[in-house]
Amino acid sequence: MTTARASDRRRHDRGPDAAIEAEIRAEGMVVAGLDEVGRGAWAGPVTVGAAILDLAAVPSGLRDSKQLRPERRQVLDRSLRDSAEVATGEVAHTELDRVGLAAALRLAAARAVAALPRRPDVVLIDGSVDLLDGAGYRTRLLIGGDDRSCSIAAASIVAKVHRDAWMIDQDPAHRAYGFAANKGYPSPQHRAALAEHGPCGLHRRSWQPIRDLLAPRQLDLDGLERATAPS
Repeated sequence: MTTARASDRRRHDRGPDAAIEAEIRAEGMVVAGLDEVGRGAWAGPVTVGAAILDLAAVPSGLRDSKQLRPERRQVLDRSLRDSAEVATGEVAHTELDRVGLAAALRLAAARAVAALPRRPDVVLIDGSVDLLDGAGYRTRLLIGGDDRSCSIAAASIVAKVHRDAWMIDQDPAHRAYGFAANKGYPSPQHRAALAEHGPCGLHRRSWQPIRDLLAPRQLDLDGLERATAPS
């Protein structure tokens, strides 16, 4: 008897396939995959990737971007840009601070799908949250979608390569934080730099760890203003 856990493990080892896409395409519909990156970062944007694959030219070795080495992601990203229709949508850290994470992910998702060369009839989304709710698209949510759907895996790769490149570009101006290595995620070096220098202009000021760092600094400024104010 095959257990669900064993079946899931074999599917994970085998990688995603295009079975769901083929089923939808057989009905004459255009299908796209959607996935996000940057949710857990403390600095930089959230980015959503979207991909419409040519099922006759699916690059081999597609996986959830987190399972791939950076060099392999770069190769697959170039292959996808040659063989598929891909796009990214982004919400900057400043906009994210204004609207909140949930709204930022929805905005980035809508921007990604709108940037595709053609409108998909169905969008496959990784996870249990419909990032396109209310945006006018027919969606299908897939738990563990980047292990099940080639389109979602492709979207995750495109999004991660795009966001990683942006964070690397920012590194020279913010060298202490190690953005080229950590991409804005809370690595030990990143945490140490925050403790020593405080947040820089790329940090998400609405994030609790950043707010906690800013609070004592604001108290110090308030105390200084009171001490130097004319009586």
